[in-house]
This record gives sequence, C-alpha cells and structure tokens, in this order.
Amino acid sequence: MLSRELMDGLGYITYGLYIVTSSWEGKDNAMIVNTVFQVTAEPPRVAISVNKESLTHKLIEKSRVFAAMPLAQDTDLPFIGRFGFRTGRNFDKFAGLSVRRGSLGCPIVQDHTISFLEVKVEQTVDVGTHTLFIGKVEDGACMISGGVPLTYEYYHKVIKGKAPKGATHS
Repeated sequence: MLSRELMDGLGYITYGLYIVTSSWEGKDNAMIVNTVFQVTAEPPRVAISVNKESLTHKLIEKSRVFAAMPLAQDTDLPFIGRFGFRTGRNFDKFAGLSVRRGSLGCPIVQDHTISFLEVKVEQTVDVGTHTLFIGKVEDGACMISGGVPLTYEYYHKVIKGKAPKGATHS
C-alpha cells in the first residue's frame, strides 16, 4: 500500500486529458487517457499508456495505429463520460459526433478537441497493467487555434470528475 505522502507527491505530476482512438477490421473505439507525451522531436514520436483490459488497447495492438486528441478545457462531463465511463464493447462512442477518418484510418473526433496526432506504432513496452505504445507521428493538425487544453487537475477540481473503477476498461 502506498503511503499518503507518496500519493500526495504523485499528485503533482501534471497530466492532460486526451481521447485516444484506433480502428481494426471495421471496429472503431476510443477512450480517455491522461498519459500522452512526446519522446523525440526529429522524427516526431509520441508515447501513450493504455490499460491492457481496454478494447482500445486491443485495437491498437492489432492495427498498430492510434490517434490522440487533447480535449479543450471547456469540455463538459457528459462528453468526457462518453469516452471514459462507457465501454465500446456495447456502446457506440462516436454516434452523433463530428468524426472524420485520418490518413492512417483512425477516427478523428472533432467535437471538443484542440488538435490531433495520428501515430504508427513502432515499439511497445509492457509495464504491468498497461502497455506503452511508442510511435512515429505520421499526421496531425491544430483544430482550435489558441485552444486551452483540459488538464487532469482542472477535471478533478473544477469539473469535479471522478475516475470510476470501470473507466480503465473503455
């Protein structure tokens, strides 16, 4: 069990909230993650951390592609919940939204997202409950010029969002 002091210390690591999507054999899915980070500048590479039990993990593992989109700070809780509190195994997370297909075939959600990066996976790292997917950015664009990204801290303190146990199985 982690000590309260250690938990408090970990709480100061900054995160954003992102929609991560993938597609494989006609099945699309998306989930909320808080770990997307740039690992190299030239060529541009990013990494994401995804729970192994999620449907999105399976799709990324099979297709070897994903898209990551930072959410805008003014994103409401019901929209976040669509991707974070529901499983794509029995719910269409994209129904009624503005979504286009990226050059690698990933769904690009245009509602409440500031930009997108579409990535081809080059490497995976098993980190226990999660996998780090590391890949080369093949495409991307800004969708809201000057948009303010939603941070995990803002999500908890202002939006009052929670991370339910089942959210890791999106």
